Amino acid sequence: MGQSPDSKSYNDNCDGIPFFQGNADFGERYPVTRVWCSAPTKIANPNDILISVRAPIGALNFARERCCIGRGLAAITPDTSKVSIEFIYWLLKGKTAELNIKGTGSTFKAISRKVLEETKVPDIPLDQQLQYAAILEKNYAIINDRKQQLLKLDELVKARFVEMFGDIEDKRTIAEICSIITDGTHQPPKFVENGIPFLFVSNIVTNEITYNAERFISEETYNELYKRTPIEIGDIVLSTVGSYGHPAVVKSNKRFLFQRHIAYLKPISSVANSVYLHGAILSNDVQRQIDERVKGIAQKTLNLSEIRKVIVPIPSLETQEQFAAFVEQTDKSKVAVQKALDEAQLLFDSLMQEYFG
Repeated sequence: MGQSPDSKSYNDNCDGIPFFQGNADFGERYPVTRVWCSAPTKIANPNDILISVRAPIGALNFARERCCIGRGLAAITPDTSKVSIEFIYWLLKGKTAELNIKGTGSTFKAISRKVLEETKVPDIPLDQQLQYAAILEKNYAIINDRKQQLLKLDELVKARFVEMFGDIEDKRTIAEICSIITDGTHQPPKFVENGIPFLFVSNIVTNEITYNAERFISEETYNELYKRTPIEIGDIVLSTVGSYGHPAVVKSNKRFLFQRHIAYLKPISSVANSVYLHGAILSNDVQRQIDERVKGIAQKTLNLSEIRKVIVPIPSLETQEQFAAFVEQTDKSKVAVQKALDEAQLLFDSLMQEYFG
């Protein structure tokens, strides 16, 4: 189990050995060294498995070299005469939920060394372990490849936006191009077991609306709250608290309502195409404006008054529609990639269940 050394021994000039406090330092395969320690306490060795034991529990990585680990981490050294290092890695990855259930603590949950020691490992031959680990590694690489493809398609849209609108001189505030700028209900509605989805910020952080709601409202509550936010296809919702600045266009007639931490924008159709406005909000310039306008320290908040002041370029409607057509074609590619990603994820999950139960 990790133990943080004296903070005076921390440095950023490569003096000593790499120091890792928690999963914030984790890259994809190995931690990213940001701090060094000249007086290390608890040491992990090359190829040890590093696991986050608190806030959150279960994030995993490998030690690339000899390093110092803080109290947020534990290092596991598998006995390679009995088990495959990679097999233990995937085993732990499949037990994240189980480990979190076993976490204790009031401020934040953490697991003890005993919890790790008592984690059950399937008693199968070493060659079979290696086979399972290789299959999982290959499938996981496909999943990451699909995710990278989606990111590159998003980057393509952003690049196209800059190419088309980077030098537009006509700029207006969001207040000038939207007929309604408000937010969701400020009072928690009465929830029902089944009904119309009630969405939270987590439903739009991918810049698309996801309707996999955990809360629902009745028809009566919907009809009352709808008066404040008369949602139609082409309207935009925008996250304003925590993970702020994520827009999503309403693309279907599926009914829903949302909390006050989501802003509601109704573009004036004769001035701004909603797909164009979505791209404008995601542009670097507008995201910079949003970052400059958020308030608060513990919980960053983008107020409606600040949203109204955000400035976006307004080209001709015809040009906006050309951009929207480009986005539509890109979205078709994203749908195909997302389908492949979902299939790969389903296979990965089923393999994890088969191998580890």
